[in-house]
Amino acid sequence: MEFDQLSAKVLGCAIEVHRELGPGLLESAYQRCLVHELKLASLKVDTRVPISLEYKGLRVHNAYYADILVANTLLLELKCVDCFTTQHTAQILTYLKLLKLECGLLLNFSLPTLRQGMQRVVRSL
Repeated sequence: MEFDQLSAKVLGCAIEVHRELGPGLLESAYQRCLVHELKLASLKVDTRVPISLEYKGLRVHNAYYADILVANTLLLELKCVDCFTTQHTAQILTYLKLLKLECGLLLNFSLPTLRQGMQRVVRSL
């Protein structure tokens, strides 16, 4: 599946979850429902993806956990916040770097519509 098709399909699934549940729940509830919706759409989904890092010869296993990885190419970070901050962007950029991925989506389920809470993050390779 082409990347633009994949991201459009993922965003459609996320919008469906938000449309059904609305804002106000915990991130974990949205994550479980989004994973279910992505699987219903026949997408390969991994959750709580372990991220390791290396520092001067030291390998730190499972230093972080990414929320969702779709088709081994698209990283999803879910939030339930008033608005995104530079810390959220820095977090997903770091995850992309450590996982050697190019693109991710920040999804904020706390807003009245999910379209207001979508941010595409691209890491320069």
